[in-house]
Amino acid sequence: MKNAANFCIVTVAIITTLVIGKGILIPFVFALIFWFLTREIRKAIYKLPFAKKYIPKWLSNLLVFTIVILTFGFISEILASSITNLTNSYSKYEPNIEKIISEFSTFFHVDITKSIKSIAGNFNYGLWLGNIANSISALLSNTFMIIIYALFIFLEENSFISKLHKIFTEKANYQNIQNTLKKIEFSISNYLRLKTYVSLLTGILSYFVLRFVGVDAAPFWAFLIFLLNYIPTIGSLVATIFPAVFCLIQFGAFTPFLIVLIAVGFVQIIVGNIIEPRLFGKSLNLSPLVTILSLAIWGKIWGITGMILSVPITVIMMIVFSQIKNTQSIAIMLSENGEINEITNKEL
Repeated sequence: MKNAANFCIVTVAIITTLVIGKGILIPFVFALIFWFLTREIRKAIYKLPFAKKYIPKWLSNLLVFTIVILTFGFISEILASSITNLTNSYSKYEPNIEKIISEFSTFFHVDITKSIKSIAGNFNYGLWLGNIANSISALLSNTFMIIIYALFIFLEENSFISKLHKIFTEKANYQNIQNTLKKIEFSISNYLRLKTYVSLLTGILSYFVLRFVGVDAAPFWAFLIFLLNYIPTIGSLVATIFPAVFCLIQFGAFTPFLIVLIAVGFVQIIVGNIIEPRLFGKSLNLSPLVTILSLAIWGKIWGITGMILSVPITVIMMIVFSQIKNTQSIAIMLSENGEINEITNKEL
């Protein structure tokens, strides 16, 4: 009874901290992801024959930071322009709603105009577009804090190992902690790298589809598709529906809507069901049910950001639980097949 009470108290305390401190924690988590990605880029640089000999670690970090920041700045400028154009011109799409309602009524031979109008009348399209724009703008506004956090993580990187040596004086304990950190780094880096590849591929292919159809603010929708693909299971579905519905509102016709829905949906199916499984294989060893539950839980705590981060956070939890004897049963339940030692100890 006492253990159950302690568990409930700790759980409530953790959730409260996550909710209240999300303004600090979310940028810090993104800084960790930024750190993982920059380490991957740095490893790619050191694969060049001359890199290890002529490029010191500090210079490679500087190069990676510069590349990432310039790329992010370029993308931010394009997105800001697309969001501005989209929010300023949404009013011109509203007349198309009447046309869509009329076509629905004619097609179904039912007078559904009043019911659809009542539903559509309560829906503020400007607010809808503004909320999407504000969500992305909030992410972009945290860029400075993310970069600052990431910079200090890089500065702390060299001294972190020596601190671990001093904390875990026994060799066995130190080795255990080091192995756990290696597993976390390998799993998260591998997931982020591969997920970025497939999300980028999906976004680029979808962009060409949107440009071909003539959808307004195509870079914005392509980036939204790229971002939503980090959300497991439902992300690809939402990423397909959003630009398709907007296409219906923009043109007031079903043909462009069907083209976008089918073409972008086809891209999602090919990438999500053929390319992505071949790249990932069984590397995460995460239960599909746990994936959905973590998506719902983290989405409730941190919103869309929590949905995007749900898989990396759950993988870290599973790895940490697998290294503690009292929580290994939890790690087994989180895993896909019950084999909690499948994640490789490969040196990174």
